[in-house]
Amino acid sequence: MAEYKKLLEVSACTERMGLRLSPDTLQVRVFHGKEVWCTEKKEPPYFLYGERKILFSDAGSITHEIVKSGIGSGIRSAFRDFRDAPGTAFETFVWIEEAAEDVFFEWIPLEEVSGGIREVCWPPPLEFSCKSRSWYTLVNEGQGLLIPNDWEVPSRELHFHGMFLTAGSYMPWFGQIRERSSGEAAGDPDRNPAADSGEQTGTRAGYIAIALTPWNGRVVLSHPAGGPFTHVSAAWQPSLGRMDYRRILRFSFRENCDYNDLCKIYRNYVMENALACTLREKEVRIPSVRKLAGAAFVHTGIKTHVDPASDFYDPEHPEKNNTLTTFEERREQICRLHRLGVKKLYLHLDGWAQPGYDNRHPDYFPACREAGGYAGLRDLVNCVQELGWLIGLHDQYRDYYKNAPSYSREYSCINPDGSVPSHARWAGGPQDYLCAALAPYYVRRNFQLLFENGIHPDGSYLDVFTCNEGDECASPRHRMTRRDCLEFRGKCFQYLISRGILPSSEEVSDWSMRDLVFCHYAPYSFQLLPPGTPRTGLPVPLFNLVYHDCVIIPWMMEKMSGTEDYMLYALLNGGAPYLIRDGAYPDTDGAYAPEKTFTPEEMLERCSTVCALHERVAYEEMLSHEFVDGNPMIQRSVFADGTCVTVDFAAGTYTIGMPLPAFSLCSKMKRRRQQVDQDRSDRSRPDGVGS
Repeated sequence: MAEYKKLLEVSACTERMGLRLSPDTLQVRVFHGKEVWCTEKKEPPYFLYGERKILFSDAGSITHEIVKSGIGSGIRSAFRDFRDAPGTAFETFVWIEEAAEDVFFEWIPLEEVSGGIREVCWPPPLEFSCKSRSWYTLVNEGQGLLIPNDWEVPSRELHFHGMFLTAGSYMPWFGQIRERSSGEAAGDPDRNPAADSGEQTGTRAGYIAIALTPWNGRVVLSHPAGGPFTHVSAAWQPSLGRMDYRRILRFSFRENCDYNDLCKIYRNYVMENALACTLREKEVRIPSVRKLAGAAFVHTGIKTHVDPASDFYDPEHPEKNNTLTTFEERREQICRLHRLGVKKLYLHLDGWAQPGYDNRHPDYFPACREAGGYAGLRDLVNCVQELGWLIGLHDQYRDYYKNAPSYSREYSCINPDGSVPSHARWAGGPQDYLCAALAPYYVRRNFQLLFENGIHPDGSYLDVFTCNEGDECASPRHRMTRRDCLEFRGKCFQYLISRGILPSSEEVSDWSMRDLVFCHYAPYSFQLLPPGTPRTGLPVPLFNLVYHDCVIIPWMMEKMSGTEDYMLYALLNGGAPYLIRDGAYPDTDGAYAPEKTFTPEEMLERCSTVCALHERVAYEEMLSHEFVDGNPMIQRSVFADGTCVTVDFAAGTYTIGMPLPAFSLCSKMKRRRQQVDQDRSDRSRPDGVGS
């Protein structure tokens, strides 16, 4: 037995990396150069079975073996005979890919009774305990969040429970950064011997954990008030009630990095796997993409109708439940903006159909009669296009309203237990969710009707597709997994592209970056919460550091307080501005009253500055972001063309310039873009863990 344990504790390795598994605790240690990372002893791996929490170590039979192949080596463990989870059997496989020196944590189902496992928490979080601001965790809620280990505000549950590919995690990864050569601080009693001869350099080590199978996974985050730790990990849920495929989390470790480097590792991953297209590539398919660069955005509507059965219905103020603006009034508004001197503009139009905003989808027709009907909508579209501007129409193919003429429960999403998810939150009242397998057909039907009436919008906004989680449907007639759902949503975008229509949606999500051209917004998570809500970390543009040159993001332009001018975030992120943003639902999704109201002329001046910068950098990669001298109130971003933006939130000021010499810029770009390979030249050094 002693020999068996020793074998496991010096198992898989390359010249710079090694793995150790402790059979008694199932703790995994990863050795990377001079660094040691180990899973948290106090949070052993477990799964939820019904209402019970079952530890992996509760298995009646546990076996381990060393596995070596032509691509790497690792430790495979099998778990069987759970007394409280009959029929459940699975493997874990932790292995090192020799070429890239990445570590893979795999959970592999062998047997599982349908409906048993509710969630698998594997691997556990890595030990990350030190009350230090220089130790921090990165999660992708909204645009991005950085949580120092000593942050005073405790974590809260992430949006959508942290589900990957939702507003709770735009990108399916998380990461952590700490001081280098900190094996003892990390709680490992068996430090990597190679670290003993190392010296503190002030640099930081870190990792990025990428979910290679994100469709049914989520981020689990825990940070108590003031620290001294932050735990972050992945949890895996069933698909249609079954854990019937392998779940994989890939860790890439670096000895010298910051959050910029982790973002570039992920950018390399998505480009390597053809998960994204740049705006230049999208412009080849839809030339009007170029017109969005430097455009001001106007978000407004035509008709509002709140159903009495809706949660938003206000019986005490019935006048708020129904409003109407004609197409002619909107046309006059557009002409006024042109006379004011607006150069480029995109008009997003809500509530343009007879049912009113968020009503009776997917049967959203005809054009609102009392606003002018199809003729009025056609005149508005033609007016915008004759000015050389763009117009897009709000649409919806997830919310399935029960008062829609074609509604049938047969086409609603059905849970494995036969129940149908329903609610009445939005304006149209009671609704289910339309099975996305049907969505592409409805999109084709509705746009054909627009075309037949001489209406050819430049863009289309397919609401919530890139904000909400993928849906599931257990109906045998249109069975759909969450992964299938995202593919069906993608087909809707692809149909629009085939007709020369710019596709957009509510927010951004990793899965949509091959097709999505722009969105409603992709804000920091705090911007969607009531002003003054305590922040659970520092906002950082993780998404833009990966995808800035792949999608156009409009930004809020309100001034919420003396030190919270949203225009500065628009500049820092090289985004487009909202000239007018009429929130559909007051005090919801960031639609909060600002501290200062600007005149049309003042707002136009602010937007002109943001538009000029956006036209310059829209197609450029965001190269880096930093807190200048470590001060969160002063931030700087650098784009691939050399444009440098520095904002001071305390002073309410900004500077835009190109201070980097060409040779310096090229050198910096090269370092960032090749970060994924930074350790490879050192492989021949004899400082790793030996076999």
